[in-house]
Amino acid sequence: MQSDNVALDGYDRAILDVLSRDGRISITDLAREIGLSKTPTQARLRRMEHEGVITGYRALLDPIRLGLDHVAFVEVKLSETRERALQAFNEAVAEVPEIEQVHMIASHFDYLLKVRTASMSAYRRVLGEKISALPYVASTSTYVAMQAVKETGLAEM
Repeated sequence: MQSDNVALDGYDRAILDVLSRDGRISITDLAREIGLSKTPTQARLRRMEHEGVITGYRALLDPIRLGLDHVAFVEVKLSETRERALQAFNEAVAEVPEIEQVHMIASHFDYLLKVRTASMSAYRRVLGEKISALPYVASTSTYVAMQAVKETGLAEM
């Protein structure tokens, strides 16, 4: 994980703001919206891609329309937290498609997972067959989300 901050000026931040709202905008329209000509806008965009500020472009899908409206947050406590155990867990958890997010937490538990499935019974199968079978899992606690009040990417810069 890269931790080096990249220096961004007002134009760079404007580009990121526009792209966060419309990743399919043309370079011409992007340049017009931020107040630069096309060539420097394109150069800034390429530089931010090269520096890893922009890591990719993708379609945002509506999980509700896809029938994936069950969200659970799972606290995971590992049986040990030596580096080899953390690495084994990290590698294995990345392979479970129902797990949308994984965060190592400084708390009484070790990881917080966001899991999305079609139903409670589907979640129960994922918990029993996949999450509980991950390396070094000692215990889990589940919290079911009733409603997503806010789900976005980065906030305004």
